[in-house]
Parts: sequence; structure tokens; C-alpha cells
Amino acid sequence: MIKLKAPAKINLFLEVTARRPDGYHDLATLFARTGICDVISFRKTASPGIRLAVSGGPKELGRQADNIVYKAAVRFFDAFSIPPAVEIKLEKNIPVGAGLGGGSSDAASTLLGLARLYKLPVSSAGRLMKIAAAIGSDVPFFMLGSVFAEGRGRGEKLKAFTASGRLPYVVLVYPGVPVYTKEVYGNLKLGPASEIKARLGDFRELCGLIRKGGFVPGRIGTLFNRLEEPVLPRHKAVRLAKSRLESLGADVALMSGSGASVFGLCRSRAKAERIKAALGRIRGYTVFLTKFC
Repeated sequence: MIKLKAPAKINLFLEVTARRPDGYHDLATLFARTGICDVISFRKTASPGIRLAVSGGPKELGRQADNIVYKAAVRFFDAFSIPPAVEIKLEKNIPVGAGLGGGSSDAASTLLGLARLYKLPVSSAGRLMKIAAAIGSDVPFFMLGSVFAEGRGRGEKLKAFTASGRLPYVVLVYPGVPVYTKEVYGNLKLGPASEIKARLGDFRELCGLIRKGGFVPGRIGTLFNRLEEPVLPRHKAVRLAKSRLESLGADVALMSGSGASVFGLCRSRAKAERIKAALGRIRGYTVFLTKFC
């Protein structure tokens, strides 16, 4: 049996630079992996087919044909012409519709887990990455195994890098109400060209700070998420969760991806624990205290 963790991500930066003819958008984003994880296990079976069992999460995840894990498995077996005979168990811990990439991470872990289970050669990595990109824009990031990566294009053009120095703690809040990506991009208005250019300068500065160990409270104002503009005015729960993180003293607070989760960064673990405890008392909230890892 193979068992893998499928980690959640947050976006420390997200600017939308252009609309694409294929209906997607070009991005400049900074992916950061966290310690919040789903768990997926794989074992071969005597009987043919793909059997998926899900524990945790909304009941809709149990509809096998609609689950991204099942879809990723189908693509894997088709691409490598392997007759499927496998049981996959998904333990769902990452909130759904939260901007944390839980489904994308599950898909990536499915591809990686099946590759290990069926002992594919290292040379298959390129084909696996192509399958990942076809499944979703965030899936390639989770294939990298890196904590930080710059993302361009739809998010699939990646440049992984290593952080230096001490990194802050992450208090992550899911306010209990999902936000759907299609709605967010449908309401998005691109920023002026001059502003996008300035933001891309902030993006390069932020990546440089993390590389050089300068990611400290006084220099983390370059965090940015363009998707807050269509989300915060329309989703009170997300707006309020961010406001509460700020009022409780987080060094910085930002929405992750297209929402609904927001996160606060804290250099002090004691402060992070106090914020987590305070937010954990609010009905409907799911709150995590984690690190970049």
C-alpha cells in the first residue's frame, strides 16, 4: 500500500495580468505549501476497476465519477495504458471551496501515488506533469514537492525556490461558506496596466525577500491578491474573517486564491495561538495554525 499526504497551499501573491483567448487568465502568483493535509492511500486489488472511498468533507465528494481523485486516476490509467485494479481511500481534511487547492493537491497526489504503486520509471515525470496541467491550473504546483514556487501563465509555469531564514506562522480561517472560482473570475476587472506593472515589481521583491531571509513583519506589505476585489464586497463572511484577523493583531492578513479562506501571518507563535483560540470560538469557522512546510 502507498500512503501520501496532499498538502494545502496559500497564495502569498496573486495578480491577474491578462485575459486569455482560451477563457483562462494569465497570473503572477506565489504558491506556498502548508502543513494542512488530506491523506490518500492506494492499494492494488484483485478485481478490475477503480474504487474510491472518501471519509470527511461534504457528501458530494462521495460521488465517485465527480471526484477529482477519480478523474485523475482515470487519466493516469488511460495515459499509460494500464488496466486499472486499484482501491483509493481519501481522508478529507482540507475545506472545499476554500482557495487552498485541496482538490488540485488530491489530484497531484493521485498521479504521484499511482506512479509509485505501478513503479513507473523516473522518465515518466514529464508525462505526469502534462496530465496534471490538463486536470487543473494548480495541480502542477503540487507535483513539484516544493514549499515555494512562482507561478506564471495559468499558474502551471513554475519556478520553485528555497526560502532562507525564519518564516512566520500561519493562522488559516475558513469562514464556513465556499466561494466558487468561476463566479470570482466572472466578476473580476483587470487593474490598469501601470498598476499591474507596479504589482509585478512587488511580486519580484516578495520572492526575493523570501529567498534571502527578509520575510519579516516590517517587509511583508508586498503581499497582494487581486481576487479580493471581486470577492470581499460580495462575500461578507470572507470580509469579516479578514477583518477579524487584522483586529486580533496578525502581522498581515490576506485572502488565499479565490477564497473563501483567509490567512494571517505571525512571527510570534504565542500571538498566532491567541488568534487561533479567539477565532476558534466563532461558530462556523474552521481554524488552523500551521507552518510553511
